[in-house]
Amino acid sequence: MKIAIIGAGNVGGALARNFAAKGHQILLGLRDTQDPGLKKNWPGEAFHFHSPAEAARQAEVIIMALPVPAIVPVLESLGDLSGKVAIDATNSVFAKPAPYASGYEALKTINGADAIKCFNTTGFENMQNPAYGDTAIDMFIAGGSEKAKATASQLAREAGFGAVYDFGGEDKVALIESFALAWINLAIMQKEGRDIAFKVLHR
Repeated sequence: MKIAIIGAGNVGGALARNFAAKGHQILLGLRDTQDPGLKKNWPGEAFHFHSPAEAARQAEVIIMALPVPAIVPVLESLGDLSGKVAIDATNSVFAKPAPYASGYEALKTINGADAIKCFNTTGFENMQNPAYGDTAIDMFIAGGSEKAKATASQLAREAGFGAVYDFGGEDKVALIESFALAWINLAIMQKEGRDIAFKVLHR
């Protein structure tokens, strides 16, 4: 699958490396595609370097992993994404991508994509390696597109996550962002450390 990663920071980079290891073709959407350090930082034939708009144009799936201030201007540069699955991996818990409430809302409104919220509820270390011994941690999704939910769930399982839990429709996007804040609170504010994760247990 051709996957565009828009934003190659900690989260985008972790997902890119994980998906590349699973055999996917990764189109990194970057501001500077001529940086001489790119090949060193992203070795191998799985990684390709493009502008964000060109990466999105070529991709089957687009993952947005941008800092909040960059969300709106970058999405405005991508153009129409109707018919494409776009995954919002951002969190608007400390600031909003004004005038939108979340990256998910911006994706739908600006680009017309089949949007889904996923890969936002845990740290980037867990994105790259979801295994805790023999246990695979869980992933969570929310949004209104069943097509996007199916694609995001498939990618999460391929990446090594265990169960994928559906929080619900668009009315649950804010809840799943609050769930991300719960991880941030425990890991960073309460100093539990970043090597923690969520797993749903059934009796």
